[in-house]
Amino acid sequence: MLVEGLIAVAAAGGTAVVQAAGTDAWNGIRDGFARLFGRGEPEREQAELERLDQTRSVLEAAGDGEGAQRIQIAQVARWQTRLETLLEELPAAEQQLVVAELQALVAQAEAAKPAETVHNDFSQASFTNSQVLGSGTMTVTNNYDK
Repeated sequence: MLVEGLIAVAAAGGTAVVQAAGTDAWNGIRDGFARLFGRGEPEREQAELERLDQTRSVLEAAGDGEGAQRIQIAQVARWQTRLETLLEELPAAEQQLVVAELQALVAQAEAAKPAETVHNDFSQASFTNSQVLGSGTMTVTNNYDK
């Protein structure tokens, strides 16, 4: 049975596969996960590449919307379960090496995910002696001529 920390790493790994599927970083992350699961066996690595490609195809076919969200959740769970099984089967010393590889792949997927954009429309608002507080990147357009 896996300890809580390893389950969390496996969950992050499952999420990383799904997040990366539509990004420019997919090929690198795909190859990294295939190596991770392949454990030095070319046939296993090839089978994992095919599974990863199937995941990407399923996610792309799902499109957007509520149905797509269910498919994403199912794919995250699928990869999390596979990662948990992999980690369970490894000796403790090798387990730590795989965790480190997995964490690097998760970080790579996180770095590749698109930044979220927030747009606030204040075109109908009026401000007198006001302050706007916030953090992050903000674009302010003053439409005084409207």
